[in-house]
Parts: sequence; C-alpha cells; structure tokens
Amino acid sequence: MDNGFWGQLKRPFFALAPMEDVTDYPFRTMLTRHGKPDVMWTEFVSADGLCHPVGRQALLPKLEFDPETERPIVAQLFSASPEKMRQAAYLVADLGFDGVDINMGCPDKAINAQGAGAALIKDPSLAAELVIAAKEGVSSHHRPIPVSVKTRTGWNRDELETWLPVLLETKPAAITVHARTKKEMSKVPARWERVKAAVEMAEGTGVLILGNGDVRDLADGKKKAKETGADGIMIGRASLGNPWVFNPKKKDVTIEDRLRALVEHAELFERFYGEGRKFEVMRKFSKAYVSGFDHAKDLRISLMEACDAAEVRRIVSEWNSSACV
Repeated sequence: MDNGFWGQLKRPFFALAPMEDVTDYPFRTMLTRHGKPDVMWTEFVSADGLCHPVGRQALLPKLEFDPETERPIVAQLFSASPEKMRQAAYLVADLGFDGVDINMGCPDKAINAQGAGAALIKDPSLAAELVIAAKEGVSSHHRPIPVSVKTRTGWNRDELETWLPVLLETKPAAITVHARTKKEMSKVPARWERVKAAVEMAEGTGVLILGNGDVRDLADGKKKAKETGADGIMIGRASLGNPWVFNPKKKDVTIEDRLRALVEHAELFERFYGEGRKFEVMRKFSKAYVSGFDHAKDLRISLMEACDAAEVRRIVSEWNSSACV
C-alpha cells in the first residue's frame, strides 16, 4: 500500500488537528513561523459545496496554502455523498495537497443531520463507500495522493471494536482516533487506552494510527505515543494562542512573546482576508493569546473592541507601556 508522504515521517510524528474557524491560512502561517508540526491540516470543507460552482468559489479560501512552507499538508473534507467525495478528492489532488482526509468525527448537529461527520459511525457501509470513493478520486489524478480518516470511538457509546475494522478494511493511509465518543464531545478526559486498542487492531494492516485528545504539548504527546504505540500524535486546542507548541526549542514563552504573536497574527489575518471576513473572528485568538497572567482579563476586554490589526497593535502597545510604569 502506497502511503505517500505518510511513509516518510519519523515516528512518532506530530500533526495539527483540523479545527473549524481556527486552522485557516493565517493560523497555519503562525505555526510555520514559530514551530511547524510534521503534518499540517486545513479546516474541514464541504465536498458537496466544492462540487457546486458558486460553493467552490466561496470555499476555496479555506483550501489556500503555501506550498513552500506548509508541506506536507492535508485537506479535510466532509460529505455523505460518495460521488461528491470522489469529485472533491480529485479537486484536492489538483490543488496540490499532499493528502485528503475524511471527517468522520465532527459532532456538530448540522453536519450530523446531513449524515456526515460523526453520523457516519452509525452508517459503516456508507463510511466505507466514502473512503473508496475518495481513493478512486485521487487515483484518477496524474498525481495521486493518500486518503486518511479522522474519527471517534463511537456515537453514543464506545464501539471501536466494530467500527474501526470497517475503516481498516478500506485501507486508508492513516486513521486518527479522537479518543472520545460523539456524545462525550470534549466533556470528559480522552481515553487513550482506546488509542492503544486501535493500534493493536491496525497491526499488520499498514494503516497508521494517530491519537488525538487532550494533548498538552510535545512532551505529553511523546509520552502518550510511547504508552499507546501510536504512529502519530495530533494536537488541537493546545495550539490556540501557542504557535510554539510544536517547537521543541521553545521552552519558555513570555508574556511579551504572546503579545507580539497576537499582533503578528492579527496582521496576517487582516492581510489575508481583507474585508472578506469580519475581524471579530480574531477575538477567539486574542482570548487564547491573552490569558494566564496578571491583568490579562483587562487586556482581553480592551481587545474585544478592536476592529482591525492597527487597533490591536495600539491596545497592546498601550498595555505594555502601562505595565512598565
């Protein structure tokens, strides 16, 4: 089985988790500048939308990446239509991505209502069809790329022993196991013993297993990889406000580091989106950068009023000046 770039990674490798409205081009650029993971991941994108001319134009910004700094990079798609998945997977290969991933773990009600995301756990036969369709789509391209899957341990209950073999049978290059069920969301600690079980089930198949859920940093990830045997570790929420999370050389992050990164991120956001996206979206990032130090709350309150990158820079500059008094 040709795993493409996956087979070239030194284990355990580290990947950026796909997060809606988070892992966009500006966010990933921050990582490439401060601590690039071994594998990049986009936000998830609707395969159905990509197959419609109008929808495609609206969604293509989510699939913009820098081929010089972001490789290997995987585009994540969601759909309940094998035909749409086939077409969209071909498009992802045509756009130059290194891999395509199928979202089978998103707990969002609107996504699940379409039969996509975590709802596919309830329809194993359709899930298998989607993987096969994606593989057919990329194999028809002159530059075929590997197909992977990101999923959870179950819907309302843990059903990994019956669910994972269905996916393994389709032989994707890799499967990321978020060690919680859809019902559990992120409300309970991730059960990493289930990642270990997934590794054992995948033994001999050639399918790589990544573990995901509650990974705090590289040291924590390496520990979890050793305990479970996972080929790779995916980090998500710990990367918010911390573009150094994948950087083994960055040991101590200062308040000044965080504030400089916030301004840098705001400028990247504004430069990339212009007036095409409301600057208010930056607020979640401001909250992540500005936390855990004295008077952080006051600074966050001020930043919530910022309407552009220049305002962010001004607020941070004034706060720095007052903090030095």
